[in-house]
Amino acid sequence: MKKPFNPKLVYFEPGALEYPLGQQLLEKFKQQDVEIRTTTSHNQVRNLPGDNDFQRYRVAKSTLVVGIRKTLKFDTSKPSAEYAIPFATGCMGHCHYCYLQTTMGSKPYIRTYVNVDEILGAADQYMLERAPEMTRFEASCTSDIVGIDHLTHTLKRAIEHFGKSEFGKLRFVTKFHHVDHLLDAEHNGRTRFRFSVNADYVIRNFEPGTSPLEKRIEAAGKVARAGYPLGFIVAPIYLHEGWKEGYLHMFEKLNEELPEEAKKDLTFEFIQHRFTKPAKRVIEKNYPMTKLELDEEKRRYKWGKYGIGKYIYQKEEEEDLKTHLYGYMEKYFPDAKLEYFT
Repeated sequence: MKKPFNPKLVYFEPGALEYPLGQQLLEKFKQQDVEIRTTTSHNQVRNLPGDNDFQRYRVAKSTLVVGIRKTLKFDTSKPSAEYAIPFATGCMGHCHYCYLQTTMGSKPYIRTYVNVDEILGAADQYMLERAPEMTRFEASCTSDIVGIDHLTHTLKRAIEHFGKSEFGKLRFVTKFHHVDHLLDAEHNGRTRFRFSVNADYVIRNFEPGTSPLEKRIEAAGKVARAGYPLGFIVAPIYLHEGWKEGYLHMFEKLNEELPEEAKKDLTFEFIQHRFTKPAKRVIEKNYPMTKLELDEEKRRYKWGKYGIGKYIYQKEEEEDLKTHLYGYMEKYFPDAKLEYFT
């Protein structure tokens, strides 16, 4: 995706226009060639244009619902943070393997919440309860927040809010390179800006609608030079022909782009490819032509904490992945911290 996301269809929920951000978004979309509708609730967003499920799914992915976040109780977000902070749900990317496929399978449209002050106020309460311990908030559990922030600037507000906080830190991850408006935010080093990166093969074949690898790496360089602490999620680590060279090339490119100063405070998170039976059904329905390898016979079964097990790589394959990725990380970024491999 070279251009920033612009929805083709926008719904406003009741009450959304009582907030300044709701008004701003309405004005913005009136000036563009965007169809605007109202709805009593996001759950009523039905009858999207399209002759079949396949077409309607694609329309939903370019639909934005502007609404109010009613529940201000935050979910936990281990291992990366104490809490998930909810600014948006849904994503405009078309990543074949994404876990949002199942959690949001029936509602793949994107939602943004306009009661930002209330959400940040709830975050302040969580910080207060845990003080003087630091509380980390993850802003990308249910969406790619950077992908819509050029429209809302909600993330920018949050970065500056946490920049002024005493006991809070913010973190998020993105597959988009549209970061220029975030470079001058007063983050005060309290936001860790992470990019999802992968071998070229994986991005080209399984991540349509997102930024290419070179654009993400270029954006990471800009973010590093803006003084943000930086991190990378390598996910899903996927076995394919030439995977060793593919991941080596990715690490080489990162090394070339990042300023030396940024390399002293880098985090990596490694997540191997996995899938569940329900996810496999949804993926094959939404992306019938996918080349994604979903053969249960080739995998081992790992029980999940909610009773839904995952299919992950065999033990020896997992060890091979670990050995190579750890090796690349240690070669190019010896000071980096590996947060987890899962």
